[in-house]
Amino acid sequence: MWIADVARSREIDRRSTEEFGLPALVLMERAGLAVYEALRRMLPESGRVGVVCGKGNNGGDAFVLARLAHRHGLEVECLVAATERELQPDCRHQMLQARALGVQPVFCDDGRWHRRLEGLRRSDLIVDGILGTGAKGEVREAVREAIHAVNRSGVPVLSIDVPSGIETDTGTELGESVWALKTVTLGTPKPCLFQGIGMEHCGRWEVADIGYPRELTHTPTEAYLLDSHWVGAILPERLRSTHKGNNGHVLIVAGSRTMRGAAVLAAKSAYRAGAGVVTVAAVPEVCDAIAVRVPEALLLPLPSEEGVLIPAGAEAILRAGGRATAALFGPGLTHEAPVQDLLDRLWRSWEIPSVIDADALNAVARGVSLPPGDCLLTPHPGEMSRLMATTTAEVQADRFHTAQACAMKHRRSVVLKGAYSVAAGPCDPLLVNPTGNPGMASAGMGDVLGGMAAALLGQDLGSYYAGGAAMYWHGVAGDLCEAEIGEVGFTARDVCRRIPQARAKIMSACTDSSLA
Repeated sequence: MWIADVARSREIDRRSTEEFGLPALVLMERAGLAVYEALRRMLPESGRVGVVCGKGNNGGDAFVLARLAHRHGLEVECLVAATERELQPDCRHQMLQARALGVQPVFCDDGRWHRRLEGLRRSDLIVDGILGTGAKGEVREAVREAIHAVNRSGVPVLSIDVPSGIETDTGTELGESVWALKTVTLGTPKPCLFQGIGMEHCGRWEVADIGYPRELTHTPTEAYLLDSHWVGAILPERLRSTHKGNNGHVLIVAGSRTMRGAAVLAAKSAYRAGAGVVTVAAVPEVCDAIAVRVPEALLLPLPSEEGVLIPAGAEAILRAGGRATAALFGPGLTHEAPVQDLLDRLWRSWEIPSVIDADALNAVARGVSLPPGDCLLTPHPGEMSRLMATTTAEVQADRFHTAQACAMKHRRSVVLKGAYSVAAGPCDPLLVNPTGNPGMASAGMGDVLGGMAAALLGQDLGSYYAGGAAMYWHGVAGDLCEAEIGEVGFTARDVCRRIPQARAKIMSACTDSSLA
């Protein structure tokens, strides 16, 4: 599903009317109906609904909903964060329709305005239709008053298209914004669902089909929301005649005396993601841990000092690389100077497709040049801030732009980890991951993802596709943990164990959608 920014959303609206003959008022009716249906799922019995409207199209959608709710017996309190003369034509039309059927809107210049705002707390549900996708600049006056009253009410909120006060393209807050329990976004997902404060303030969200022509909603944009069909179509198949040599040989350079588990998790995950052979190149203490925890793995003990790798191990890794089809560098290596010197020496002639993670990314940030071969960089926001010489807050404020900028800067594929991980290639659309959950915010999850991505690289997927598929698959495994164990308290090991089950779920969904 393609994600539409403000410019694309406006184009879809315009072309729907001008080229396909869909009047704006018809689209507004469909939008109001879609949100009303979501309202009835949240409020199935009778109750009191506060509907807060703005002056534009979003307000028009809200007036349609108010009319439908009133007609079906709900008690409706309709407030408008504008004067009647400020209403735009289509919004005015819908207001008059609602008024004619018994809805009594109260405008912000009415003497009852502030008292009615305070009365929103007596609602069972509030519908936010104040500002839409085109909102820019800090919210002021009546709009700010309305947003503040909605948030202060303590009542669950259903937002139309985007929560009012959230900038659509970045998810940043325009001074103050509605905190919604649920958002019904219209036609296509919007960037604010996946980044910035918008990611939190949108709450649970769904995309409502309001009848935009398929040709418009399926035209590629700059970002794509992944699904099982996309991922299942590119995951490597297993033929009956296959053997371990056909399924990739992953070389993992990871771990140190004090961080042995990172290499263990990465190696286990590579195997569970389908790698035929895994070799772990590490300090002796890590190799000892691998021998016990991952007996399937081959071992390449390397010289070390004080528990970390030293540059003298580069030649042995280069020799081992001749047998590998992919590599993973970084988990648990530490950022000691000898490790950076090792990577600097090693990567100068390294042509094997590689995942660059964790401490290997920190080495890049400190000036070590990336290998010349195909690479997938997998930073979390802190690592990304170092790669891009910015702050973590700035990374999180616009994750889409940051991921794309990093891919362009380094001319490599990138996965920016976190809630709604984003994969970017220098010349490719962003891939946005809808799977995963907050329970995955614990140690070792990145090591699992790194092993999975390396396994896919080793089975001949390019870095961009390996990154997109791995982050989605990883999230599905995490969602299985949440469903089976609980939303908090499962570990990276639990996610690792469910990698095969997650693959089966993806492939089943892919097959079902193909048959449909």
